[in-house]
Amino acid sequence: MDTDKRKTRRTAANNDKTRAPDTPRSVDALRELAVRIGRDEAGLSLGGKAHTVLGRLLERPEEVAFRTITDLATALDVNASTLTRLSTKLGYAGFADFQSVFRDSLAQRHRHFHTHQAERLVAGKKARAQTPVDGATSPEVHVVAQLARESISNVETFLARLSAADLRDAAALLADAPRVRVHGLRQFSALASFLCYGLGMIRTDVALLDVQGLGVAEGLAQLQPGDVVVVSSVAPYTRSVAEAAVAAAAAGMIVIAITDTLASPLVPPARHAFLIPHESSFFTTSMGAYLIFCEGLLNLVATHLGKRSLQALSRRERLITALGIETD
Repeated sequence: MDTDKRKTRRTAANNDKTRAPDTPRSVDALRELAVRIGRDEAGLSLGGKAHTVLGRLLERPEEVAFRTITDLATALDVNASTLTRLSTKLGYAGFADFQSVFRDSLAQRHRHFHTHQAERLVAGKKARAQTPVDGATSPEVHVVAQLARESISNVETFLARLSAADLRDAAALLADAPRVRVHGLRQFSALASFLCYGLGMIRTDVALLDVQGLGVAEGLAQLQPGDVVVVSSVAPYTRSVAEAAVAAAAAGMIVIAITDTLASPLVPPARHAFLIPHESSFFTTSMGAYLIFCEGLLNLVATHLGKRSLQALSRRERLITALGIETD
């Protein structure tokens, strides 16, 4: 055991000597570097494919820490040599050196049970896919049950990496900004409408960015620095949504992104980016985890607003009653 410890210490020392001085020593530092690379602020260019691979690795730190390079390459549908080149490009001695950063970071957070958690993550994914759900007695029910399991897995994944500080700040911004605009197209137009409707129930001056179909430029022109623009898109990303996020940030608006990975083009211009996975057997992007995240974010905004949200809801109910909109 003592020999193994000495060997590990020697390997770590050798890696430290081989690494460039500014090579990230933690997963958090790697995440920051990925964002800076996306913003062209790092003095390092990975190329689109390598940047995407890095983003996907940072989504699954437990797997990177404990799976072999071959297993990871298979899971990401790339060659093992791609992971080795990425590691050296980032300044590490090789993939093992790169992997040690994930192991060290996890050890700091999960001193006694990180190995168990990582093994359960890898094994649990297969178990969820193979274990029938109660009531799944027909092929039709099985299809729905499988989608439900996959959505639950996506929710568990985004919950594991949520930042309390980011949530608090984003909720405060959405509550207190003079104006809020929400932008999403194609499938994510539905999510944008849902978020816009929920915010509009508890505060004023909330709208879709292009609510009248006059164009994004017209919508942004109505805003001022300090206003908030929420954007949402996932791979394959809608180019115009990414461009709107960049333009909004350049004009001084605060951008909040709801997207999928650190490689998303919505991340660089965003003050806060919330990464929600959508792995699913659904024939298009699975929206379940996104809706749950937005419901949680709306509740946080309502809590931050306090009495102001109650007053807004009460006023809304009075108008609904006066106009006879609802029926028993």
